[in-house]
Amino acid sequence: MSEKIEVGTVVAGKVTGIQPYGAFVALNDSTQGLVHISEITHGYVKDINDHLKVGDEVQVKVLSVDEAAGKIGLSIRATEEAPERPEAPANRSPKKQRQAAVKSAANDNGEGFNTLKDKLQEWIDQSEREDLIKK
Repeated sequence: MSEKIEVGTVVAGKVTGIQPYGAFVALNDSTQGLVHISEITHGYVKDINDHLKVGDEVQVKVLSVDEAAGKIGLSIRATEEAPERPEAPANRSPKKQRQAAVKSAANDNGEGFNTLKDKLQEWIDQSEREDLIKK
């Protein structure tokens, strides 16, 4: 690491090797770093080869520098603007639908779900009604 590489800087590099866990990027003739698979792009990366190949020129942001170990952590993702999050799909899971129903059930006038304590007296009263007792 003859040339000083500073954390936070964005530099140009060239992909020199690809492994299942990340891509090695040469920053100059004597310095290279690793772009971990999680730092390739926004979103899930199953196979790095779908995104990069040896020889690609890339812009990387320096995330960490460990001079003692001679390791530099890089990110391609940090040089790109994050995509906007899509709206929730209409075909939500049943659990998400229940959560949405619970939120919409309670409204400003106090109607909605009651606690067991609130309902207990009502149940006791119902159990004592003669017209509801089956004979």
